[in-house]
Amino acid sequence: MASQLYRMQLQVFSFSAAAYGDLETLQAYTTAGANLMNAVDTESERSVHFLLHSGVSWMFEDLFGNTALDCARKRKVNDNIAMIERLVTADMTETRICENQIPPKRRKLMTYEPEPRSTVLVIYTGGTIGMETNDEGVYETKENFLVSKLKTLPLFHDEEYAVAHFAADEKDFLVLPHQNGRRVMYKIMEYKPLLDSSNMMENDWGKIASDLFEHYDHYDGFVVLHGTDTMAYTASALSFMCENLGKTIILTGSQIPIFEVRSDGRDNFLSSLIMAGLYNIPEVLVCFDNKILRGNRSIKNDAGSFSAFISPNIPPIATLEIRINVDWAAVFRTTKTEKFRVHKNMCLNVGLLRIFPGITLQTVKAFLQPPMQGVVLQTYGAGNAPDDRPDFLKVLKEASDIGVVIINITQCTKGCVMTSYATGKALNDAGVICGGDMTPEAALTKLSYVLSKETWSMEEKRKFMKRNLRGEMTVVAKEDISILDFELIESVAQELRLSSTEEKKKLQDALYPSLMCAAAKTGDNDALEILRRSGGNLSSHNYDGRTALHVASKEGHVPTVKYLLQQGVSVHLKDCNGITPLHDAVMGKHQDIITLLVQTGAKLTIKPIVLSLELCCAAASEDIETLQAYRDAGANLSVCDYDKRTALHVAVDSGCKRSVHFLLDNGVSWKMEDISGNTALDCAKKRNATEIIEMIEQKERQLKNSI
Repeated sequence: MASQLYRMQLQVFSFSAAAYGDLETLQAYTTAGANLMNAVDTESERSVHFLLHSGVSWMFEDLFGNTALDCARKRKVNDNIAMIERLVTADMTETRICENQIPPKRRKLMTYEPEPRSTVLVIYTGGTIGMETNDEGVYETKENFLVSKLKTLPLFHDEEYAVAHFAADEKDFLVLPHQNGRRVMYKIMEYKPLLDSSNMMENDWGKIASDLFEHYDHYDGFVVLHGTDTMAYTASALSFMCENLGKTIILTGSQIPIFEVRSDGRDNFLSSLIMAGLYNIPEVLVCFDNKILRGNRSIKNDAGSFSAFISPNIPPIATLEIRINVDWAAVFRTTKTEKFRVHKNMCLNVGLLRIFPGITLQTVKAFLQPPMQGVVLQTYGAGNAPDDRPDFLKVLKEASDIGVVIINITQCTKGCVMTSYATGKALNDAGVICGGDMTPEAALTKLSYVLSKETWSMEEKRKFMKRNLRGEMTVVAKEDISILDFELIESVAQELRLSSTEEKKKLQDALYPSLMCAAAKTGDNDALEILRRSGGNLSSHNYDGRTALHVASKEGHVPTVKYLLQQGVSVHLKDCNGITPLHDAVMGKHQDIITLLVQTGAKLTIKPIVLSLELCCAAASEDIETLQAYRDAGANLSVCDYDKRTALHVAVDSGCKRSVHFLLDNGVSWKMEDISGNTALDCAKKRNATEIIEMIEQKERQLKNSI
């Protein structure tokens, strides 16, 4: 039974590869001649060519007695007919594909392993990075210029790989040279018109957020090409607008256009693509000058330097030097088990008021007048303002009392607001909220976000302004970690004679992922918590890309899955085979975990053709639990295979009544026609399956009566 199921699964993946022209997978799977029929039926000339020259026979007959040559003639695909007939006349004998006589070329291909690939969507909003120099020597934007130029740069597009490996539906992608055994494929969505960032408005933030939401399930990461002038504002705004984020979003740009001889744009863009495609850092980030900064902590600090952006109050999340070093402990992760969503309706009635010596009462009063709802007050030093002007403090108190939310941040580039000085305490007593070490950009966009939450009371809005929502401010909290938490690493380090902090860190990075997976396999949440508290990254993966969440989902440990999700582990992480935790839960048939992952925003990422064939396998073997698992995971049970047959067609032809009953009850239509024009009901009638015919007709009567 196990070997039969394995052969069925092998056919599933090879059939879908032939249908999509996916030569990498065909090189990995070398199976029987049905692949060739599938390639011919879907008119995939590349697949036909590959399979014929790998020894797959055109003489195999399917259920209806058709060979691959018959299929080509029926479909009138002249190139395929000619290709097959040339080999027929060359007298290539059937013995070449005998099971005990595998051709040398195929034997070589059986050892081939395709490179794993990640996909990144690039949203090109405008900015200096994609500009060109006009006849007057001035930089200007030009539509449809960036993509065409990038395709000519081997650093940004491996044309040879694309021609050899891209399927028909991947023609709009570009692909980087391989990085650590992986490929990053990316597609550029260009805005029309392209924007100068100084013209960026709140509705433009909403458009970017909407595009991120629309394409969220289809890509592994995102890069936003943006002008530098307002990049910190957009990054801060998106960090709040993107709720329950589980994937990497990176904003980048340049000081000099990417196609100039001297440009920072090449490194910035390339680094962003690599980080978005190969690293899961579920934050909105800024990439500039080989540093990855938290978006809502960044500011533009220098108009004339390649190091234009800094993060004054926290170190970079990652640095890209000879090695890419990510501070995983610093990564901010959502603790909610909810799906990704975007909040676009930001409050526009907010503003920045900078205190200066001699500022008049009339100026402050005018600024606080309706319709103003929120103000970021930039004060001196550690949050100080005049405390010897009771009229000034009175105006602030009156505005606060009528519902204007006022946030106090420092005018200094680095540092935070404190209430230890009398002047700072006076503002606090007037109802002004301490903004800690927030940047002006973060404070303003956070205020706009919080005030736009119509379901929150004013008390709740003031409370959330004090909270660290997206890593935008430092909250000082004591953490009591026992020395015993480090006992394992210390013991191994001593045994290996390791002494430096860097050596121990490398040891920890090597051991912790495997330890976490082992703990997840047994459902040991206590061990996971100890590893987390001692500096472990619960999202780290082992040698084959699997995380603790993958393992817990596969093993069916509901409490462990809940714990990992509450610690911010992303449901979108893929292992080296492209498997997500949701797919693991489906394969393990763990309904509770499937429900929990879907609730948190997990989506099935397998191709429709592969899904259809797996559903057909389950239907043919009456594996109702697998069908239920796919249904609960959000799969479309009506998806068609390469012959346009649904799982219901297969269930009817296999005489599997339980599968038929389940599929009918879950909305799969018996009216869908396969490639030969047969519906599931037609198949049942041809086979004289009386009980199945009655089941379909009864379902038809029920639907008519319900109208």
